[in-house]
Amino acid sequence: MSDQPAHAPYDALLLLSFGGPEGPDDVVPFLENVTRGRGIPRERLKEVGQHYFLFGGVSPINDQNRALLGALRKEFAEHGTDLPVYWGNRNWAPYLTDTLREIAADGRRRVLTLATSAYASYSGCRQYRENLADALAALEAEGVTPPRVDKLRHYFNHPGFVRPMADAVLAALAELPEDAREGAHLAFTTHSIPVAAADTSGPAEAHGDGGAYVAQHLDVARTIAEAVREETGRDHPWQLVYQSRSGAPHIPWLEPDICDHLEAAQAAGAPAVVMVPIGFVSDHMEVKYDLDTEATAKAAELGLPVARAATVGADPRFAAAVRELVLERAATERGERPERCALGALGPSHDLCPVGCCPARAPHPAAAGADSPYA
Repeated sequence: MSDQPAHAPYDALLLLSFGGPEGPDDVVPFLENVTRGRGIPRERLKEVGQHYFLFGGVSPINDQNRALLGALRKEFAEHGTDLPVYWGNRNWAPYLTDTLREIAADGRRRVLTLATSAYASYSGCRQYRENLADALAALEAEGVTPPRVDKLRHYFNHPGFVRPMADAVLAALAELPEDAREGAHLAFTTHSIPVAAADTSGPAEAHGDGGAYVAQHLDVARTIAEAVREETGRDHPWQLVYQSRSGAPHIPWLEPDICDHLEAAQAAGAPAVVMVPIGFVSDHMEVKYDLDTEATAKAAELGLPVARAATVGADPRFAAAVRELVLERAATERGERPERCALGALGPSHDLCPVGCCPARAPHPAAAGADSPYA
């Protein structure tokens, strides 16, 4: 019997997130990081930053990542998984390159990455992998031997991600006026992306109308709607809708927008709507502003009762799912065949992003995939 730990060959877990400002002075520099290379004027960034200034210039995302770090460390400790958990961001402190430098200095050689994005897309997966490659290249340029970095598979349909959201829908339904509850519609929301990016999301064989991005969200929405029906005994009409569009108006993005959907639902006679942000891991700014502020104001204007379901955040079931995914990937790396949990119709996702998966707009090295220069 082997003496190696269940997480071998990995010796660290990296929580990789988007990052966000933590005060008014951070807002524009943060947005400059996000939009680097696009030539957006500083005055325009100040306008975009108004969403953050409404909340004191602080994005909730960093505190939510701290809570998730705590939940992961607690879960690992309680189950004897002696795996250190680090945290790095793409666009704000703690920066990814700094965290990987710390990981290397601590002598860690094999790192698994948990990205706070559950689905396949360029912006939700490959761009994270490109940032990893850039950070590893920066370490090499400094003369630091970088660790080998892998990425956990997409977890959009893992029970530990889906079941907390189903419970959140039930809790949100209970918040609605009693006479509107039974007939309430469910609006499953996610980040809108350009149609062209959606169509090429996932492995090449998944490319087509909406690609893997839309297919994965539809599968999760259907799974949650079925769970709600089983619990309540009622069918709630549902639709996948989109939010947080940020591109040029002449470029087609996924639709309908949540606010347009609320208008259509009210016109069709829906007594109420529950907004379910299945595309987001935590209640960060795009949830707090686009749903809790903008969409809720639209619903009030329409006289349409709404409630918003919580995201998974630091739910202990999600932390347990991450631990299971770590042990699953570790066992696979050791040549074993572990059970791979998944709900819905699509089954578990790939461990290694194949060549042609969520292609970049322009060629750019990406780590933790079949085309990685850091194998």
